[in-house]
Amino acid sequence: MGIIQATETVKLVLGKGRTLSGRLLLYNSLDMTFRELKLQPNPERPVIEKLIDYEQFCGIPQAKAEEAKKQMEMSEMTVQELKQLLDSGAEDFVLIDVRNPHEYEIAKIPGSVLIPLSEIEQTAGVNKVKELLNGHRLVAHCKMGGRSAKALGILKEAGIDGINVKGGIAAWSQEIDPSVPQY
Repeated sequence: MGIIQATETVKLVLGKGRTLSGRLLLYNSLDMTFRELKLQPNPERPVIEKLIDYEQFCGIPQAKAEEAKKQMEMSEMTVQELKQLLDSGAEDFVLIDVRNPHEYEIAKIPGSVLIPLSEIEQTAGVNKVKELLNGHRLVAHCKMGGRSAKALGILKEAGIDGINVKGGIAAWSQEIDPSVPQY
């Protein structure tokens, strides 16, 4: 099927041969047969001359799209910035690790508290984070930054802002503390 599609593209680009335009090619892999149907345009339908605005078509006003984009943006810090924060002795933040318990046993950043993403996806985990914060800033990490970003998105919907550690514990191990095992 891919070769047939590629061949059609080449024919269109070169302007040579008979293309499948206006025809539908049906392939039956069980019988190894092809069948061709001719398609007739509906004369009552307007000709498509340009693509539509997808967001407008779906009923998403531009302002809402911009607002959704801003909500998806989140603060990040590098592992170097996290190290400076930890070394400064600041006590105005809580570092949570959203990995699974078996990953936490393999490698951890000193001072981090384990609250797996699976718990944060439930109300109990969100409440646990709220209790833990008690007015402090939230910093979250995982293995590489993806799960912690997802956790922070969930927490943001619950009214909790946080900072994602870019690169997670993998970056911590590579750039800060090579004694932390990589897995």
